Amino acid sequence: MSTPLRNRRIRLAARPHGEPVPDDFLHDVVEMPSPEPGQVLLRTRYLSLDPYVRGRMSDAKSYAAPMEVGDVIVGGTVSEVVESAADGCSPGDLVLSYGGWQEYSLEPADRLRRLDPSVAPVATALGVLGMPGFTAYAGLLAIGKPQPGETVAVAAATGPVGSAVGQIAKLHGARAVGIAGGEDKVAHLRELGFDAALDHRAPDLPGRLADAAPDGIDVYFENVGGAVWDTVLPQLNEFARVPVCGLAANYNATSLPEGPDRSGLLMGAMLSRSLTLRGFIQREFVEAMFEDFLRDMTDWVADGKVQHTEDITEGLERAPEVFVGMLNGRNLGKTLIQVS
Repeated sequence: MSTPLRNRRIRLAARPHGEPVPDDFLHDVVEMPSPEPGQVLLRTRYLSLDPYVRGRMSDAKSYAAPMEVGDVIVGGTVSEVVESAADGCSPGDLVLSYGGWQEYSLEPADRLRRLDPSVAPVATALGVLGMPGFTAYAGLLAIGKPQPGETVAVAAATGPVGSAVGQIAKLHGARAVGIAGGEDKVAHLRELGFDAALDHRAPDLPGRLADAAPDGIDVYFENVGGAVWDTVLPQLNEFARVPVCGLAANYNATSLPEGPDRSGLLMGAMLSRSLTLRGFIQREFVEAMFEDFLRDMTDWVADGKVQHTEDITEGLERAPEVFVGMLNGRNLGKTLIQVS
């Protein structure tokens, strides 16, 4: 490459205390080197913004190593091959990658998944046909195991995980109860075919949830926690299953919530009703379930049995503000940045 490419990046400038603020992000520009053998130089087309990234901004011990201050912020990407030093990759190829919050990236070719735009729009590889969709599929089917006639409830139900959970539950003969924030999101859940849609911001959520699930809840797909979990717990049936993939209500917390210790209440409910609470990270199911997921979900999307929404914002520089908005529930569907 004769003229080095100028790479715009967004790096972690400081570890956030509570909600991230602009000073926690550093924008800079560097020159990109050419790829070494086995590598490809990629240009980011779409960047995925995901709640788990907030956890990796912290230095708390978790399932993945925290980012270091100064690192390019992590994130899945759909990228185009610009230059290749690897067999099997050619300029113009579109791939699923992990380039992070930057315009260009260098990545090993053997870690990329080639995308075929004729099968599905490439942005879906970051949403319904990617990690969020697989999180819903694996968590619901491997842990939740919904049966025909059972009731499945899910919070953040208009997000890329929650919306897929409800629709997959319906395909397996279960009732789907979605909980989201705001009238527009409730209306969207009805468009997706949920049997009941509840606004967690409206008064008397416990009463409305009891009306929506008169026979109780058999599966609760947990990705929020907080007040919604407090409402759902008393309405879980005997032998209910609770896959836990996230706790978005706590991501910006700086201390434990005030009030009495309610762990005894939770443990008592687990014991008396034989509840199963199972935390999971989607990667543990990849080997056993990903091929089935990709086949099933691709067919469901193509047939219109699973619908999806993408919330796309143009411009890499807007990633921080959109990320914070997503953490506050201002997105509808999968949050993406269109970079190039």
